[in-house]
Amino acid sequence: MDTQTHSHHGHSASGNALVTSAQATLHCLTGCVIGEVAGLMIGISLGLGAWVSMGLATILAYASGMTLGIIPVARRENVSMLKALQIIWIGEVLSIGVMELVMNAVDYSVGGAQAGSIFEPVFWIGIAAAIPAGFLAAWPVNWWLLKRNLKACH
Repeated sequence: MDTQTHSHHGHSASGNALVTSAQATLHCLTGCVIGEVAGLMIGISLGLGAWVSMGLATILAYASGMTLGIIPVARRENVSMLKALQIIWIGEVLSIGVMELVMNAVDYSVGGAQAGSIFEPVFWIGIAAAIPAGFLAAWPVNWWLLKRNLKACH
């Protein structure tokens, strides 16, 4: 690994790649869960149907995930939000994409995305199943992205 390049992104060649990638995945998961839950709650509450609700959840997961990625990088690197987006976009798009694909698939298969109300237990069971599945799916992706310097640590 190139220490100079990695120090630019806030991690070093001597760091444990599995721990670093797990931390990056947890950070990514935080943003995704905020958008995912908000989108599903809005969609189901408005009776938009499972596919539209999952689409809304994915859009909001990208918005919140990207925001949680851009702000710390902009502050740490002392750059504009646009420059921070240029630094993180590849890693975030891939990581969030994998996470959202798996989270929505698990939530749908459990029945949470098809719940008639956010007050039905299956809605929350779906989310509870989707969160660890999304983490487990995105963790190796983040490990790979970090190893290839395609993801910035936040």
